[in-house]
Parts: sequence; structure tokens; C-alpha cells
Amino acid sequence: MRSLHALIGLGLVIGTTVAAGQAVLPKDIYPETGNRFPSVKREALNEAGKKIYDARVDAFGPGSIRLYSQPVADSMTGLNDYLRRKSGLEPRLVELAILVTAREMDSEYVWTAHEPPALKAGLQQAIIDTVKYRRPVTTLGEKDAVIVQLGRDAIGKHKVGSDTFARAVKVFGHQGVVNIVALMGDYAATTILLNVADQRVRPKDKSLLPIP
Repeated sequence: MRSLHALIGLGLVIGTTVAAGQAVLPKDIYPETGNRFPSVKREALNEAGKKIYDARVDAFGPGSIRLYSQPVADSMTGLNDYLRRKSGLEPRLVELAILVTAREMDSEYVWTAHEPPALKAGLQQAIIDTVKYRRPVTTLGEKDAVIVQLGRDAIGKHKVGSDTFARAVKVFGHQGVVNIVALMGDYAATTILLNVADQRVRPKDKSLLPIP
């Protein structure tokens, strides 16, 4: 009888969850992180780790996962800060490079986290949709088109043609190209980590990226 009651209760819980429009998480996903890693305990970290911990929005995402290897967290936090905020690349182009990477790697988490900030940074919805729906870059400005083509070639095709490279250097210079590609590489590495963790978008968010 108790087993029957337990099964009925479980059915009610599942039914309520589905009715509320929430996906039932796999058994290896922790609800507090939305991935396969349990949340790191703040008291287990040193002072540098606690600063990174305190800067998080919540337990979701790559920042929390990287705290399991604090040298990785320290290094990648510093690199990400430089590439996004100190490299001299316009904020709207930073977000474009991130979105191109997310699209080419089909990362729902990264895309959903960055489409709203991209709009706030001044990246027009038409440009975002060109990336989201893999449209031709013929309607884009030179800077935007070069970044999109670099990402599509480097990540999607695994090869960048001479013409694309020459255009990129002409527009951004050698250091600029290295910074842009390093930014894409940073988010490609992030996506791989999220894929291993089977990261879900935050419960308050709806995925903004159609897959595939």
C-alpha cells in the first residue's frame, strides 16, 4: 500500500511539473546548479575563491563549475575580463563574437545568457538574427561581417580562408584579430565545459536559441 501511495505521489509531482511547463531534470542534474556538478561550498574556498564565488549571479553556469579547479577559475576569469572589457573591442562586437561562437557550437546556455546583453550593448536585433538563423552576412557592416565570417569559418568549417583573414587584419589589425579569436576560443572552451556538465538554462529563462 505504501508503495502504491508513493507511486501516486510521484505521479502527482511529475504531473504538476509538466503542467507548470517545467522540464523534468535527469537524475544526474542538480537543481541548484542546473548541471551535473553540485554547488561548491563557499567555506571550502580560499579568499581568492570566495571573491569569485561572491561575484556570481547564482550557482548556474561555468563560473561555478570552474571553482572546482581554482587555478582554472583564476586564469579564465582574468582572461575573460581582459578580452571582454580591456582589449579595446567595442562592447557590441564583444557580444557579437560571443554569440557567433554560441551559434556555431549550438550552446543554448551561452546564447540565452548573452542575447539580452548584446541588445543592451547596441547590437541590433537584425544582426543577432543573422547569426541566430545562419543568414548570409551580405547585409552587415564590414566589422560585423568579418567577425561573423571568422567564427563561422574557424569553428564551423575548421579553416579560415586567406581572403577572410586578410579582411580581418585590414579591419582590426593583427592584435585585434588575435583578441577576437581568443575571445571566441574562451567561449568555445566554456561551451565544452557546459556540454560535459549538461548545463541547463536558468529556471527563470527561456532558451533563445533554436537547435539545431
